[in-house]
Amino acid sequence: MLSLWSFKLQTPPKITKPFILALLGPALFHTIGHISACVSFSKVAVSFTHVIKSSEPVFSVIFSTFLGESYPVSIWLSILPIVFGCSLAAVTEVSFNLQGLWGALISNVGFVLRNIYSKKSLQSFKEVDGLNLYGWISIISFFYLFPVACFVEGPQWVQGYHKAIESIGNPMTLYIWVLISGVFYHLYNQSSYQALDEISPLTFSVGNTMKRVVVIVATVLVFRNPVRPLNALGSAIAIFGTFLYSQANAAQKAKKKLEGEKSS
Repeated sequence: MLSLWSFKLQTPPKITKPFILALLGPALFHTIGHISACVSFSKVAVSFTHVIKSSEPVFSVIFSTFLGESYPVSIWLSILPIVFGCSLAAVTEVSFNLQGLWGALISNVGFVLRNIYSKKSLQSFKEVDGLNLYGWISIISFFYLFPVACFVEGPQWVQGYHKAIESIGNPMTLYIWVLISGVFYHLYNQSSYQALDEISPLTFSVGNTMKRVVVIVATVLVFRNPVRPLNALGSAIAIFGTFLYSQANAAQKAKKKLEGEKSS
């Protein structure tokens, strides 16, 4: 983000104390979501983590309902195949691990609370676009994470570094992988925010569903994770449920918008 702002590729937002204070909550949940996702990735197959993370709409509906939001029957019905598919995938997962499962579930909670908290606390800063918002959330998240990482894993850094080099064989390879991982992860989020401004919610939801399919299939091919037929079926049902939820959610937003235009 500093590079984008420095080279004028992205207009930097005006930073004020209320703006930073409003981001403290979303950044905290953002940090929790990413840490728990990384814990899950380290314990189970990447494909399994993404299947469980496809249940994020379930947490979104539940938490939003507790906060007073109401949803039509179509949305509640759409989360049933997500729950069933994720359950089937978990039961039949070869690499199943409780820590991996809990990591993915906590990640869902973190990201849902981030989204809800952002919507509630940042309504006064609608002039800030999605990319700048994500950039500042990530920057504040870094300041949350760095001292915690030093305290929790600081004594293990040297040992972990040498173990990583030993397993990879070349220090430069490790540096390149970490750099590429960070750059591509940021570009993924950046393109997502930019795409949402350019295409319809329907197109975006279809693309988001296909993203999970591509990630799951790619990780199975790259890491050669064994996949049982019932596990593949459960994954497919969960992803299909996510697609149904996105369609029901888009229809509800369109209905609310139309009702608002009629009332005005």
